[in-house]
Amino acid sequence: MSTAASVLVVGAGLAGTEAAWQIAAAGVDVELVEMRPLQRSPAHHSDQAAELVCSNSFGARSSDRAAGLLQEELRRLGSLVISTADHHAVPAGGALAVDRGHFSGDLTRRLADHPRIQFRRAEQRQLPEEGRIAVLASGPLTSDPLAEQLRAFTGREDCHFFDAASPIVQGESIDMAVAFRASRYDRGDADYINCPLSREQYGAFREALLNAEQAPLKDFEQDTARFFEGCLPIEELARRGEDTMRYGPLKPIGLWDPRWGDVNDRDLRRARRAHAVVQLRQEDRAGRLWNLVGFQTNLRWGEQQRVLRLIPGLERAEFVRFGVMHRNTFLESPELLSPTLQFRRRPSLLAAGQITGTEGYAAAVAGGWLAGTNAARLVLGLEPIVLPRTTMMGALTHFVSEGSAGGKGSFQPMPPNFALMPPLPERVRDKRARYGSYRDRALRDLDTGPVPAAMRSMPAATGGHGEAA
Repeated sequence: MSTAASVLVVGAGLAGTEAAWQIAAAGVDVELVEMRPLQRSPAHHSDQAAELVCSNSFGARSSDRAAGLLQEELRRLGSLVISTADHHAVPAGGALAVDRGHFSGDLTRRLADHPRIQFRRAEQRQLPEEGRIAVLASGPLTSDPLAEQLRAFTGREDCHFFDAASPIVQGESIDMAVAFRASRYDRGDADYINCPLSREQYGAFREALLNAEQAPLKDFEQDTARFFEGCLPIEELARRGEDTMRYGPLKPIGLWDPRWGDVNDRDLRRARRAHAVVQLRQEDRAGRLWNLVGFQTNLRWGEQQRVLRLIPGLERAEFVRFGVMHRNTFLESPELLSPTLQFRRRPSLLAAGQITGTEGYAAAVAGGWLAGTNAARLVLGLEPIVLPRTTMMGALTHFVSEGSAGGKGSFQPMPPNFALMPPLPERVRDKRARYGSYRDRALRDLDTGPVPAAMRSMPAATGGHGEAA
């Protein structure tokens, strides 16, 4: 195979596997480079492509759930990874879970046997040369030499090498009869949602944090987490003293709810001011997602839900994402990527998977599908695809390319969720019916929108995008 005429794909994880397959299915040669087993990742245990590291589940299968809708969109677009997952599915209630060994082994064989894919075992230590069409799908554990190349290419501030993400809740699930909108000292607009705690509520919340069960860190994360003082878990702050949180993210100073009375009355302020305040910051431009400020945590997810619902105003909070503390590499994608997943500074280079700031297996596959499809289209002289925002794939891609409302440096990884999608024309109060309406609109727009027409413009001799596993 002539590498000059092929697309380079770096990384044979879920995103790289999907990208390589879509490129080859479009009739374009692929050079797929994977560093394992020559260079081991601290999280992987085999040299198989698309190895599932943390779980064997792709999330809920039902298409009226966010992960399930993403799976269904990928099925309709001919995803190799999702069709292979369906083939190797194991009983898991309402989730799509797979036999890990058979799943990865099958995909590895499919890649190795494809006549247009050169599967090469080597460490990619440098970014592809400028002008070569390539997909960067090296994942959150990108090797140090390539990570250093990324820092040089993007600017050091645009690469994060420790992921400390706070939980995110749906705005409509916050009880605004208890919470209030305000910014500290009334500076600017009332941009934050604030949940006030009395002395007794604060004490109970701190005690619950101290006694909650933590998620175990992997061996390769422990040293990093031990010395990562710049972004401590909220439970660690609670351990460091009774008032440590109150002088940190739960500081009540400068926050006043007009319902408490006249803010200029000093005696009233002294009597009624909250003992502590949990602040939530807007995560998306539409104001439907809210991030708990300073609440990065290493608690187990079930414990997070239990403990965080002790916060007044969050008793019925619906969590879009739970907090995580682990080593990670992801790009400041809104500063770097377009909705086609091309780097703005170098359109011949595309990114896919968790390195772009999406979370979850299905989201990684979706990024691989889009980056691979667009890389093939660039080779063939066709315009890259932009997915409709009304689809889950398009909503995720829009989020990582346009970003959150917090500005530069505030971007954090995001899983698929319905709050990323544009609102429905009419409000649907029942949650299950509302999610069903999102699904119906997404699949209709996927089937009748610009994507099918773009696929028809691909050469007829490609073998198509729907080859079954």
